[in-house]
Amino acid sequence: MLIFVALLYVCLASVLIWLVLFPTGRTMLARSVQGLRQRLEQRTHAWRYAGERYAVTLHASTGPELRERLLGLVRRHKVAFAIGTPLVLIPPLLALALSGPSMLPVYESAEALPDAQVAALLKGEHLVPPVALPPMVFATREVELVRPMLADASRNWGLLHPDFSQRLLLAFKIMREQHGYEMALLEGYRSPARQDQLAAAGGHVTNARAFQSWHQYGLAADCAFLREGKLVISEKDPWAMRGYQLYGQVAESLGLTWGGRWTMMDFGHIELRMRGVMRR
Repeated sequence: MLIFVALLYVCLASVLIWLVLFPTGRTMLARSVQGLRQRLEQRTHAWRYAGERYAVTLHASTGPELRERLLGLVRRHKVAFAIGTPLVLIPPLLALALSGPSMLPVYESAEALPDAQVAALLKGEHLVPPVALPPMVFATREVELVRPMLADASRNWGLLHPDFSQRLLLAFKIMREQHGYEMALLEGYRSPARQDQLAAAGGHVTNARAFQSWHQYGLAADCAFLREGKLVISEKDPWAMRGYQLYGQVAESLGLTWGGRWTMMDFGHIELRMRGVMRR
């Protein structure tokens, strides 16, 4: 891209220097512009004349006379019409007859996209949710400043979609065993009423209304880190920010969508987008 811009700049600069230093160049340019203008005027005049003739012909060819003209056209070219009409009509009719919802570009099947890598990782292994943390862990002043209204959030793993919960638990396991981060579920399933409540709090909390978030389908979770028994949520903590980056990489390797790549970044949020579940 930079090479193209540089070449374009060199070409434009060369043309400008040629026009400034050589009078013949200016003369040639003026003649070219004048010739182009004359051709455009001639073409415009021809189009206007043709349009006027067509309008007169169309006005004179209304009613029965127009039908006779059309019938005469069909009679004169009946072979072409006999061949062309099926060629034009058969493809769309076949497409209409054979089409199903799955052929539409906006259709999403009821099943998730196949993920052979994740299926192989989870095959034969059923991960169990960690022991629930005490409610006071989520109700401290530090947590409330970063995540208001978190105390009332649901952390019931049983309300999450089984496929999503297993991927999330696998992400927790990888973060603990490979990177040394202990993770905690801040919020999983979210009721439509709570979603609207959070949206009403402002865009700094969420822009999604009820049924516009994967939380309502048990396919999203907000997570953070545990350090010495306390939740560390804010990405302003360098240790936590490093953890979020690793968490995003792990989540994406498991087929999950990470909120850290959004315009309104949500580093602790991941979701499993399944076809046929939510229409956006």
